Amino acid sequence: HLVESGGDLVQTGGSLKLSCKAPRMITSTFNPATMGWYRQAPGKQRELVATITGGRNTDYAESVKGRFTISRDNSRKTVYLQMNSLEPEDTAVYYCNRHGKELPWGQGTQVTVAS
Repeated sequence: HLVESGGDLVQTGGSLKLSCKAPRMITSTFNPATMGWYRQAPGKQRELVATITGGRNTDYAESVKGRFTISRDNSRKTVYLQMNSLEPEDTAVYYCNRHGKELPWGQGTQVTVAS
């Protein structure tokens, strides 16, 4: 249902842009859906990082405010997460999903920030 990509190994202070495609969501379902990016660090629970509504209102976890930007391209059924000023604490597997009515989780994409 969901395919995440764009993760990599970067140095502290670096940037990455993650992508999440939802090829099996029909357009009429994707476009109004609130989509979210989540992350799960080793030994920790999955946490919500950012959300974007169908109207493109956004919200962020305090830990990433001012550094991460979520966006969407409805024509491509894709959600993005631009991550700047990365810190070692951002190291995690990043997932996207429909917020509040989750679909089966994808494989995620690994982000590793080296100190």
